[in-house]
Amino acid sequence: MDLGLSGRTVLITGASQGIGAAAARAFAAEGCHLHLTARSTTNLDAVKVAITAAHDVDVTLHPLDLSVAGAAEALADTVGFVDALVNNAGAIPGGDLWSVDEATWRAAWDLKVHGYINLCRAVYAKMKPEGRGVIINDIGNAGERLDADYICGSTGNAALMAFTRALGGKSLTADGIRVVGVNPGPVDTERMPKLLRKRAKDWFGDENRWEELLERYPLHRMAKVEEIADAMLFLASDRSGYTSGTILTIDGGIVSRNSIV
Repeated sequence: MDLGLSGRTVLITGASQGIGAAAARAFAAEGCHLHLTARSTTNLDAVKVAITAAHDVDVTLHPLDLSVAGAAEALADTVGFVDALVNNAGAIPGGDLWSVDEATWRAAWDLKVHGYINLCRAVYAKMKPEGRGVIINDIGNAGERLDADYICGSTGNAALMAFTRALGGKSLTADGIRVVGVNPGPVDTERMPKLLRKRAKDWFGDENRWEELLERYPLHRMAKVEEIADAMLFLASDRSGYTSGTILTIDGGIVSRNSIV
């Protein structure tokens, strides 16, 4: 399916690995020019090399830490108008209220929660004069299935869901800008084994039993990064032009079940 994205420009945060890197590859395959940012210069370079070897698109790298004050505004000023923003940076650690201390909680939210909000504000200001643009916030289904053992992430994701719905509920009518969210469940990224190891240790007393937890997931597996990236492509395209202020959950039905990891 031709989504009509060729020639458009997309800014993707957290693009050095996982869902961010998969999104970069997917948008490049559609002919989009890319601005990619992450804290890891080495990994970003590798993503660019792979993309430019396969696709005739421009890829500009912006290695930086979006949790630093002023970083979002500086990035938006550097890239100028983009057709789409994919907010993806940030990995909130697991743990209950007593195992996640204040410093860890604040650092996680500075990058993901406040980072998303700050970049939305800055990029939206560039889109508004053009009367168009799409913002996609990669959030996570823990904001729907509240988990006391992932309390920092559940609370942060729930906040970003409310933010996305509130902003997107007005943005299309007011300014021609669509704001949507994606809520992945467990995804086969570098981060997931760490979370599952911690949970296996808490539940079984043995972190090496983490793969047993996969049996609790739909199809006994995590989602593929491509399954998330492909949804982002559709949401960014004109074929989804009447979609704003809503969140697409991609978790195999986990949030509709009563018992799951």
